[in-house]
Amino acid sequence: MSEKPTAAFILVLIGGVLIFLNGLILLALSTIAAAIAATIVPLPHIATLIIALGSIGLIFGILLIIASIKINSGNPSMVRTWSIVALILSILSLFLCNGFIIGFILALVGAILGLIWKPPSAITATLT
Repeated sequence: MSEKPTAAFILVLIGGVLIFLNGLILLALSTIAAAIAATIVPLPHIATLIIALGSIGLIFGILLIIASIKINSGNPSMVRTWSIVALILSILSLFLCNGFIIGFILALVGAILGLIWKPPSAITATLT
């Protein structure tokens, strides 16, 4: 095993970027659609809901990118804490803004890899 959970870092980072991009696209398209729909039929609640989903996708993406940076720290307690945060965010992103499905899968696998990562000192202590 390595000193840092590099695979977990990369997977959560890529998943976070995809979820962020999905949220950005959803937010842009929903804003345009809401502007067009408001001129034809006033549907403010549906437009607000779609804009909220895009905003949540942006927030989840940013939080997953922050989680990936914290996972890369190599500090065992920080890796575990932020892997749990990434796991929760990736599961919630499945229902809200999933990052083209692959973003959800990558973030989920990366979070699981971060949770099962053991620091090198713990591995050598168990071998002796």
